[in-house]
Amino acid sequence: MFDLPLQTQPETQKTGLPPSFLTVLADQDLPFALTTACHAPAALMSGQAHPKVLERFATLADAMQGAIVHAEDITPEDAPRILAILDREGRLVLAGATNDGGVAWCHPVSDAAEARAVVSEASQTRAQAMRAAEWHEHSLARRLRHHADVLDARLVDPLWRVFASRALQIAA
Repeated sequence: MFDLPLQTQPETQKTGLPPSFLTVLADQDLPFALTTACHAPAALMSGQAHPKVLERFATLADAMQGAIVHAEDITPEDAPRILAILDREGRLVLAGATNDGGVAWCHPVSDAAEARAVVSEASQTRAQAMRAAEWHEHSLARRLRHHADVLDARLVDPLWRVFASRALQIAA
């Protein structure tokens, strides 16, 4: 997948349309989507929150580079975000947390047993975050929820686990 030819990217400067609008319309044939979580309260409460597609890419390497470029635009005042790379079918390929203008990639779980352990730990961490919020420790609750999100980011689809692990080795 690293050696797929790069297809022509849309030129947002000439059209004047927002990049996310162009991405959704023009690049549906590109296999990798760089996404971030939807934080719209109504969508979250209704259970209809879907990842927001930031851009699409022809290769995983391009998507990883695109995530780094996107992370450079995030100011330190912004809350930490999880960026995820999804394939055409919406399966998680790789994810990472933005950090100081970069992306700290989350290493994928290696098997089902490790995935179960990660799900259990993330669930326990979210329970701790709920207790912290009840005690009005909002900063701690926010950090715990983010930690749980980072744990969830390790839950790469089984189809992509080995490939994503190898991509991280090559990128290092």
